[in-house]
Amino acid sequence: MRVVVTGGNGFIGRRLVAELRGGGHDVVVPARGVTSDVDGADAVVHLAGESVAQRWTASAKERIVRSRVDGTRRLVEAMGRAAKKPRVLAAASAVGYYGARGDEELDEDASPGNDFLARTCVAWEGAASEAETSGIRVVRLRIGIVLGAGGGALAKMLPAFRAFAGGPVGTGNQWMSWIHREDLVGLFLFALANSAVSGPLNATAPRPVRNREFASALGRAVGRPALVPAPAVALKLLFGEMATMVLDGQRAVPSRALGFGFRFRFPELSAALGQALGGPDAPPTPG
Repeated sequence: MRVVVTGGNGFIGRRLVAELRGGGHDVVVPARGVTSDVDGADAVVHLAGESVAQRWTASAKERIVRSRVDGTRRLVEAMGRAAKKPRVLAAASAVGYYGARGDEELDEDASPGNDFLARTCVAWEGAASEAETSGIRVVRLRIGIVLGAGGGALAKMLPAFRAFAGGPVGTGNQWMSWIHREDLVGLFLFALANSAVSGPLNATAPRPVRNREFASALGRAVGRPALVPAPAVALKLLFGEMATMVLDGQRAVPSRALGFGFRFRFPELSAALGQALGGPDAPPTPG
């Protein structure tokens, strides 16, 4: 199978490309903004986009929307023009789609939120879904906090924890919907291979945790206490509106992935952190 992976040089993309090539697939990682490679591809994975983990100034918001919404639209238009169209598009989105919902458990049928990130995700997914008008199967993966070695969320968290300065963020009550990078890559592969899978998938582990539980588990994993809180007011001063992404969170659950029969290698946070921090690989999930 010939697979085009945009954003294939990123934290998620590198691992996905390695898995695809290891499985004997022909993988193309186009240069940023290049869409011509989709002609003749069997599948497209769309991961490219401006990071949302930055202070949301007016110019940053414009870059985020332009790269994620307009960039997806250009990709889909190129797929529609292709002489040989891909059969499937697996496009990244984010659990930020749901906005701040407190303790509400959110499956894929939950309504979207109305903050900046939620509105961006709605438009982003809408742009991806336009590929369906060309007869292309579209899977939209709403990705949570990705845990893995050498990058992602842990790369930002670990320095503070290793310096005995880690702990809960804000109240610590907010939910964190996380996923190990190996399971996220597995979900993308699952989406490409299974023709019955379409529409939204929450790309999160089955057991989200509260922020204080996450901080405690990460502290144990690195052998440090997790007692130094990061006050909400300090985060808001540092990051502005973007701080709400960390302070609110979502309790997203992967109902559709489980319903389709996907089996998570790392359903438990402790095992996911252990593997991401250099511990042994998890044993196969029983059953």
